[in-house]
Amino acid sequence: MATKSLKKQDSELANANRQLEILSNGIFQSGELPTFKEKISEINQFPLRPKTLEILQMNLGYMCNQVCEHCHVDAGPDRKEIMTVETMKQCLEIIKTTGAHTLDLTGGAPEMNPNFRWFVEEASKAGIKDFIVRSNLTIIRANKKYYDLPDFFKAHNVHVISSMPHWTRGKTDKQRGDGVFDKSIKALQELNERGYGMPESDLRLDLVYNPSGAFLPGDQAAMEKDFKKALLEDFNIQFHNLFAITNLPIARFLDYLIASENYEDYMYQLVDAYNPAAVENVMCTNTISISWDGWLYDCDFNQMLGLKVASKVKHVSEYNEDLLNDRNIIISQHCYGCTAGAGSSCQGTVA
Repeated sequence: MATKSLKKQDSELANANRQLEILSNGIFQSGELPTFKEKISEINQFPLRPKTLEILQMNLGYMCNQVCEHCHVDAGPDRKEIMTVETMKQCLEIIKTTGAHTLDLTGGAPEMNPNFRWFVEEASKAGIKDFIVRSNLTIIRANKKYYDLPDFFKAHNVHVISSMPHWTRGKTDKQRGDGVFDKSIKALQELNERGYGMPESDLRLDLVYNPSGAFLPGDQAAMEKDFKKALLEDFNIQFHNLFAITNLPIARFLDYLIASENYEDYMYQLVDAYNPAAVENVMCTNTISISWDGWLYDCDFNQMLGLKVASKVKHVSEYNEDLLNDRNIIISQHCYGCTAGAGSSCQGTVA
C-alpha cells in the first residue's frame, strides 16, 4: 500500500501529459482498439455537447488523510493544493446565479480545507436543491476537530456520499489502507445516529463502490441489495443508495494497471463493455468541474488530466454559463470508463 502520492514519489504518471500519451498511443494508435472519438462517431455523438447544466462540482483541494490505491485524484496527506477563500467567494457568486440544482463538494477530503465549514455555511444559504459532500468517512474519526462533522452535516442538511469499497474488512482495507474499514463503520454508525440513511429520513446517505482490481463493477442494483443486507446484519447500518463507479485508467489506478501488467486487458474490457446508450447521459453533459485553483473542466476526470474546457471561459473569475453551454466536450480514451456497461458517473450508473 502506497503511503505517498505519485507526485511526491516523482512518478512520471504524476504528469498529466504522460498519462494522455499512454492513453493515445499503443493499442489505440495502432488501430488494435478504436479511439473513443471513433466509437461515438459511429452513433453521431461526436462532437459530444453539453446539455442543461445541473451539477457544479467543486474540488476543494487534493489533501487527504488517506492514500487509496485507485485514487484518480492522486490525493494524500502530502498534497498541499487547497482552494483559497478568494476562489471560494468567486464560486459563491456562481452558485447564486447558476441554473444548476446540485452542488457537489469533493477532494481529496474536502473537510480538510480549513475554510470548509465557512463555505458550507455560506453556500447553504444560496438555495441549492441538493448539497453534496463526498466524504471518505475516516476523516470523521481522523482527529477530534472532525468528530462533530455528522452534527455539522445535519445542521446544514448536507447530502453525504461516502466511499465504501466493500462490506468486508479485507477488501476495504486492501484498497484504502489498514484500519479504514473499522473507522468507516464507526463513522456510518454515527451518521445513522443523527438520522442519516434511515428509510424515511430526508438526511441522505449514499455509498460509493469502486472495484478493488482490474475489473468492472457488477450490477449496481444487485450490489446495493448485498451491501444493505450485510451492513444491516453485521453492524446495524442503513443507507439510501449505492453508486457503482468504474475505475478510470488515470493517475494512481493507471499506475496500478501498468505495474500489474493489466493495462491492455483492462482497456479491452472497457471497449468491449462500451454501451452506446450510456453516451447520452455521461456526467460531462450536465456538469461543470471546478478545480482547487478555479479552472473549469468538463468533469472531475478531465480535471486530473489537465484538460480544461474548450471555451473562451476557462476560469471561475470569468464564468459565463451561456458561453460554457456552447462548447464541445473534450474526450480521450479514459472516457470509455464512463460508457462501459450501464455507464458510470459520480452519481452511479447512467443507462
